Amino acid sequence: MRFIPCNLCGADECRELYPSTLSPNGRGKGGSAFLCTSPDYGQHYRVVQCLRCGYVYANPRGDPAEVMQAYESVEDPLYLRERAGRERTFRKHLKPLHRVAGEPNGRKLLDVGAYIGVFVEVARAAGWDAEGIEPSGWAVGEAVRAGLPVRRGTLSSVGFPSESFDVITLWDVIEHFDDPRAELDHVFRLLKPGGVVVIHTIDMGSLTAKLMGARWPFLMEMHIAFFSRATLRAMLERVGFQYVGDHTEGRYLRLGYLAGRVSAAFGSWVGRPLERAIAALKMGEWMAPVNTLDLFTAYGRKAARGDQ
Repeated sequence: MRFIPCNLCGADECRELYPSTLSPNGRGKGGSAFLCTSPDYGQHYRVVQCLRCGYVYANPRGDPAEVMQAYESVEDPLYLRERAGRERTFRKHLKPLHRVAGEPNGRKLLDVGAYIGVFVEVARAAGWDAEGIEPSGWAVGEAVRAGLPVRRGTLSSVGFPSESFDVITLWDVIEHFDDPRAELDHVFRLLKPGGVVVIHTIDMGSLTAKLMGARWPFLMEMHIAFFSRATLRAMLERVGFQYVGDHTEGRYLRLGYLAGRVSAAFGSWVGRPLERAIAALKMGEWMAPVNTLDLFTAYGRKAARGDQ
C-alpha cells in the first residue's frame, strides 16, 4: 500500500471522504475487481479529497505493477454478450466527437484501453483510420480475431512517435490510471497540433454521486481517480490542452445485464425481482438507454502549430 500526493496539484494535505471497505490488511480482491463488467460495487480503497485543489483519489492504494498485472490477466466473457449495447453507445458517442474534431476522412485515431476493440470497429466504419491499445491479453486476442488493429500495451510501452494521431479517445479509462497526469502528458505528445483528446469518465461532482454518498456504485477497487468536471478541466489545462467543453452522456444496456447491475449495486432484494420480471417477459435482450447523470465526456484540444 502506498500513500501518494495529489496527482493534480502535488499537495499532501487531504481529508477522508470514504474509508476503505477492503480487507483489514488493505489489500484488494483482484481478479473480478478489474473486469469491465465487475460486480464488485462498494469494494474500494480509502477515498480522499485534496484540501488544496479538490481532486478526489484513492489513497493509500495498491502497487501499480501488481495492478497492471491484474489488468493484463483480465478475461471478461460477459463483456462479449454486451457487445451490441457497446456498439450502439459508441455510435452515439461519435456524433459529438465529430462536432468537435471534424469529419474523419481517413484521419488517425487511437483508442486507449480499447478492450476487445468495439470502438475501434465503430470508428473505422465511420471513416477513421482507427487503432487501439489494451493491456489485457485476452481482450487483444478477441480484437485480433475480429480483424481489428488493437495491440497489447500502454501509452508508455508501445512507443508511438510524437504527433501520430488526430484524435485520442479514453472511454471509461482515466479513472483507472495510477498517474493520470503522466498518461495525459503521453496523450499530448502523441496528438498532432490541433488534435483532440476525448475522455469519458465517472463524475464525482455529479448530483447523483453526492446524493448516494458511500453507496455510489462507482466506488470500486479499480477506480482510483475520481474526477469532477472542474478537476478534469484543471488537469487537462495543466498538461497544455485547451478545454473545449463537456456534457453528460449515458449508455445503452441490455435489460438483463442492467438488472444484474442493480442486484450487484443495491442488493438482491432489489435486483432479483427485476431480473425475474425481465426474464418472465423475455425482455432480457432488449436494449435500453440509461443515463444516471454521473458520467460525462470532456474534450480538449492541442493548440494548432500557429497558435502555440
